Amino acid sequence: MIGIADLAVSYDRASRNAVDGVSFLVPRGKLTALAGPNGSGKSSIVRALLRRADILRGVVTIDDRDVTTFSYAELARLVAVVPQREEAAFPSRVRDYVALGRYPHLGLWRAPANDDDAAVDRALGQAGVDDLANRDTDALSGGEWQRVRIARALAQETPALVLDEPTTFLDVAHEMAIFELLSSLARSGLAVLLVSHQLNLVARFADTIVLLDEGKVATSGAPAEVMNAALLESVYRWPVVITRDPAIGAPALVPLRRPLNL
Repeated sequence: MIGIADLAVSYDRASRNAVDGVSFLVPRGKLTALAGPNGSGKSSIVRALLRRADILRGVVTIDDRDVTTFSYAELARLVAVVPQREEAAFPSRVRDYVALGRYPHLGLWRAPANDDDAAVDRALGQAGVDDLANRDTDALSGGEWQRVRIARALAQETPALVLDEPTTFLDVAHEMAIFELLSSLARSGLAVLLVSHQLNLVARFADTIVLLDEGKVATSGAPAEVMNAALLESVYRWPVVITRDPAIGAPALVPLRRPLNL
């Protein structure tokens, strides 16, 4: 559903393109993960999808249509995004904040109806924040705020979902719950694009990993293909070994300590 073709993105006074000739697909029914070191271009790809970055070359498409031809309202009805950084403009009740996800369907004049309230209820439940519905957003912990942001995106009920480091600030239980949720949403037919540094979790849940290095695709494929020690050492510039997750047999990365200089 989401297509990235020969995408190049650059910023003023940068010594190289943030994204340089990247191509991959995010199909419906699959969880596609973007991984790579800091500064490898992951968030810039998300910005290009949102039309917040100038595209030097190439194209980003949704159902084969260039995203630059969509209005922002149309785009918001097709793709829900949880960006890496976001602060509420002013405190509000959690339920009211999550209900903002219905705005692309309401526009300026239509009042929320029963189906909108039901969508908000579903989103609160999916993100596990039902008990926070009547709290103020400025009274949330970092992890609670992260889950509320995910709930707002779920309330949009779009066919595609893009998340940039959605498990930041989350403890192990909530981190696993979010990955389980994203996997379930993908299996239900959504196109899910996940940006994450959590390679071991990505290897357990993703159908495809696109590994970036300095703005280019180092490799892409199934987790078993991408989780290669020699390749990951080259991309991350750190010694690693690859083992197997004892629970499900997925590949797992173990970073090694470098010998101390004696």
